[in-house]
Amino acid sequence: MDLEALDASVITCRACPRLVAWREEVAAVKRAAFRDHEYWGRPVPGFGPADAALGIVGLAPAAHGANRTGRMFTGDRSGDVLFAAMHAVGLATQAEAVHPSSRLRDDRLRLIGTRITAPVRCAPPENKPTPQERDTCRRWLSAELRLLRPTLRAVVVLGAFGWQALLPVLASSSWAVPVPRPKFGHGVRVDLPATNDGPPLTLFGCYHVSQRNTMSGRLTPAMVEAVLTAAKHSAGLT
Repeated sequence: MDLEALDASVITCRACPRLVAWREEVAAVKRAAFRDHEYWGRPVPGFGPADAALGIVGLAPAAHGANRTGRMFTGDRSGDVLFAAMHAVGLATQAEAVHPSSRLRDDRLRLIGTRITAPVRCAPPENKPTPQERDTCRRWLSAELRLLRPTLRAVVVLGAFGWQALLPVLASSSWAVPVPRPKFGHGVRVDLPATNDGPPLTLFGCYHVSQRNTMSGRLTPAMVEAVLTAAKHSAGLT
């Protein structure tokens, strides 16, 4: 299975009844500002090239963002911050993300050597997946990382939830995760050796680009750009 086939399988998943009910309810009721939009309302696959050297791991699709547009971090304020920072450091072809190609109109956004994904693929109520939902969805992230492994050199994790969800996946995907597991923090860097003949991986922590963090000043665009720049160089994307 390649990434294209994996993404096609992801969007058919109905494994978590609570998440299925919520994502479809949101897509049917809609937010007033988007009442004329056709919502995606399904699991959201990863976004970016199949030979990405850098991964970005978030939390889950936003109810009126990726759950509406069908593309990670597209159509909400978190994505506005992330893509602006990615463009500023040379990881995206433009600073705005509106809709993916084939959805309403092509915004022409392309990622450069980078793939965005998440440990949970459906929009959860209050943006809070349960541990069981996280674990049920783990197989998709595991499969994605196995396919990316030949080229992947660094990963930026946005927030503690993604960090905690990703570490067990990495440990089962041919990278040696220290015991006790490293703690999440903004700017944290962890070098993970490979457990076989594959390449090592460098892990970077970054506060999530949520409105709560960006509006409060806990996370600034410069802080996001600094982490992305370090990860870009670690991944060899110069």
